[in-house]
Amino acid sequence: MTDRATELRAQGRDIISLSVGEPDFDTPFHVVAAMKAALDSGQTRYTPVGGTAAMKRAAALHFERDLGIAIDVAQVTVSAGGKQAIFHALLATLDPGDEVVIPAPWWVSYPEIVRFAGGTVVPLPTRPETGFHFSAADLAAVVTPRTRWLLLNSPGNPTGAVFTAEDICAVAAVMEAHPELLVMSDDIYAPLTYTGAPHATLAALRPDLADRVLTVSGVSKSHAMTGLRIGVATGPEWLIRAMERLQSHSSGNPCSISQAGAVAAFEGPQDFLADWRERFRQRRDLVVSRINAIPGLSTPVPQGAFYCFVDASPLIGGMLADDGALALHLLEHGVAVVAASAFGGGHCGLAGFRISFAASEDQLNAAIDRIEKAVSAL
Repeated sequence: MTDRATELRAQGRDIISLSVGEPDFDTPFHVVAAMKAALDSGQTRYTPVGGTAAMKRAAALHFERDLGIAIDVAQVTVSAGGKQAIFHALLATLDPGDEVVIPAPWWVSYPEIVRFAGGTVVPLPTRPETGFHFSAADLAAVVTPRTRWLLLNSPGNPTGAVFTAEDICAVAAVMEAHPELLVMSDDIYAPLTYTGAPHATLAALRPDLADRVLTVSGVSKSHAMTGLRIGVATGPEWLIRAMERLQSHSSGNPCSISQAGAVAAFEGPQDFLADWRERFRQRRDLVVSRINAIPGLSTPVPQGAFYCFVDASPLIGGMLADDGALALHLLEHGVAVVAASAFGGGHCGLAGFRISFAASEDQLNAAIDRIEKAVSAL
């Protein structure tokens, strides 16, 4: 959808894109300065496949300070974005027919990576009425002897759902009953929560289970470094080594200059995050209020990240066969969004779209004006 919006802009169309998940803020100055210094000092050579020593130390600092996971640098690997870490972890561990449980709605890449690795996707449907949470009983009902992984994402894309410590402890109880079950905790949006409660993650809450948990994080969302492609992961050493072996034969080391920027991001000032978080919260409240005032549309209040998952089920049928047609209808009215079906919304009985509110207030208001007009035209 983002590519299509770019094409239409090139043709002279006025398109507001709310389809891409990246902060609209500038990369912090100290991060840019660190990358410039790395260039000036000639840091353009190969680095170790899994990241420089400085990068691994900075990542270990981040995991302990920001997520509460105390680790050794030997348990850290660095990749070209969090997506690559997820890809390598699944490719290293899945045999054909192994099952991976994914709460739905899910990030679009999760099921595709599982299928590429030969695994079988097992949806775990959630609903807006429960805040897109699931219970221990819900999870236990879909775990089988073939289940290899559970993928967690909190705060979540596309729903903004945030798992509490109680939610995480429910997962731990299922893990205790199924000793072969591994858990991947994608915490890339951890700095962007609006609940006021500390971020809850499995490896921190249950260190006794940490040898079965891979925690993925990075700088893309928290430090507006999406294009610089640095992700970090921590888990048991056997898995980290396997991921690095795969990386050595796929992409090799992550970009040396980006690593220098990520070191500065993790080790440098973090005070700007409070301002960014508050600005995102204000945008969230704006979007939720305006969307819920449009007949036929509704969205719960996301507790984290920068997305609203809009239910448009009352609009489907007649002129619109599905939410893909709705997304195209909105695009014709000058707004790019992503259909809920791309996120597995159908498994939850939801049809609608995801809005990214990582845009200025003026853009958000203009976009929702267009959405309101497009809906009224139906």
